[in-house]
Amino acid sequence: MSDVFAQLKSIVGAKGFSEDPAEIAPHLEEWRSKYTGKSPLLLKPASTQEVSAILTLCHATNTAVVPQGGNTGLVGAQIPFNGEILITLARMNTIRAVDAKDASLVADAGVVLANAQKAADDAGLMVALSLASEGTTTLGGLISTNAGGVNVLRYGMMREQVLGLEVVLADGKKLDLLRTLRKDNTGYDLKQLFIGAEGTLGIITAAAIKLFPKPEERATAFVAVPDVHAATALLAILQDRTNGLLNAFELMSRDGLDLVLEHVAGARDPLSAPSPWYVLCEASGIKGIGAVFESALEKTLEDGVAADAAIAASETQRAALWNLREAMSEAQKAEGPSLKHDVSVPVSAAADFIATAITAVAHRLPQARPVPFGHLGDGNLHFNFQMARGSDPKAYLAHWDEIQQIVHDIVHEHGGSFSAEHGVGIMKRAALKRYKSAAEVEMMRTLKRTFDPKNILNPGKLIPD
Repeated sequence: MSDVFAQLKSIVGAKGFSEDPAEIAPHLEEWRSKYTGKSPLLLKPASTQEVSAILTLCHATNTAVVPQGGNTGLVGAQIPFNGEILITLARMNTIRAVDAKDASLVADAGVVLANAQKAADDAGLMVALSLASEGTTTLGGLISTNAGGVNVLRYGMMREQVLGLEVVLADGKKLDLLRTLRKDNTGYDLKQLFIGAEGTLGIITAAAIKLFPKPEERATAFVAVPDVHAATALLAILQDRTNGLLNAFELMSRDGLDLVLEHVAGARDPLSAPSPWYVLCEASGIKGIGAVFESALEKTLEDGVAADAAIAASETQRAALWNLREAMSEAQKAEGPSLKHDVSVPVSAAADFIATAITAVAHRLPQARPVPFGHLGDGNLHFNFQMARGSDPKAYLAHWDEIQQIVHDIVHEHGGSFSAEHGVGIMKRAALKRYKSAAEVEMMRTLKRTFDPKNILNPGKLIPD
């Protein structure tokens, strides 16, 4: 491989690679420290042409590669487990165009989401995608994993926000689908094959995404509800009263809020009395939406659907409320190990699913503390179980696969998905085979063989053996 390495290093130049273990190490471990990989060489191409040359050589020499965005993935898709060459597009970070008239942004795949958001904001528009890791995660990674975030209820997943892509295929050919048209009914929509493919069919090098008008007014509230049934009732009422202008509807349990209050500096309980469950909700639109939102909330308080509510009166208060939700993962990590699930069910089934799954896990693992939270507005729940204090972490985490199957079976029974927004990676390949039909799995394998016959792109990820 020394000759191949020499050629790869020549392609990217002195600034485009590293063999320094200390520099490579942060790329080999994912955020939760569940997965750690190995790689002898980190490539840092600066252009699509360099990515093309890399894959041309790797295809010719049967050299496997793993593409990586901001390394914020949670299912191991971005980790090289078998010594593959690691490719980061961090140097490809140019915003190529912002078109206010066509409401679109074209950027390299290595552009960090927060930078894309700022560029759109400077043009008087907004990128609709928002999530806790937006200061680190990149557009290429977000598209490759079909990311969700807190605004899916209003704007959809990443799949709905992509207009066009530039992709380098396994053999080095560049596929130019980088268009900003809103309607193009000319056969197969090829870009959709690469969205959510986790780098197994090609490497995304640039993207065109939709931009949206910035809201004139936003209304944000932290609402106490007695149970999840009340939370889903609240969702229906607010959606109806605001004419569908809710952009976020997030569920939290009291146990989850307590972890944030304990572990996150500056966090404060916005309500005077504790409640079993909370909803953080937000509506946005033209001036006057705040009054409509508040009126709807007052009605739910009168009717007993909600028990109490704190409405943000300033951007500072809004940020403080959102910090309670966005710091949830950080607080759980600080508390210790947890068994995690990223699942979705129909909103109407959410309350029954949560009750059934908590009971089933408690029967098998009584010491597990349920801390569910997430995007109830679109049925996506981060259904986590915190380790009891004083327990043995290694022994607790040994139950990961068993508890996941218990939860995923119940998700399946409720007509849901075992992966809502985190993807499949290496973690959920067996689940994909268990819950997808044989025809679906074989079609995925056929696509993989067609696009990557030598299996050099992110091998061992997404597709079941």
